[in-house]
Amino acid sequence: MPLHEKARVLVVDDIADSAIAMGLLLESDGYEVRVARDGMQALEATSEFRPHCILLDIGMPRMDGLELANIIRERFGDEIVLIAITGRPMDGQHVRETFRRVDHYFRKPVDHEQLRKVLPPP
Repeated sequence: MPLHEKARVLVVDDIADSAIAMGLLLESDGYEVRVARDGMQALEATSEFRPHCILLDIGMPRMDGLELANIIRERFGDEIVLIAITGRPMDGQHVRETFRRVDHYFRKPVDHEQLRKVLPPP
């Protein structure tokens, strides 16, 4: 990434308030941010926005976080850092499968200081 270019982060969450709040926090840290409300919107945004990192909720309608992570990995390999975020119990099979496809994961509410440690520099 060129020095003058801001790191791009895509926030994917079907809960609008959560997505907007996370987006505002990341923007205040210096990131260029886009928000998607489900996996389908996230795929469109990924093609257009070309994020360096995607924060994805696991439980979403239409296309959940596991499906989204699988498609992103098929299309982009490890080029994009994937961070799963969930409010679901960590011991569920679906959650464990998602964790195998992503680079990092957090349980809601996300500790912003911990998140900063795994994000690319703004």
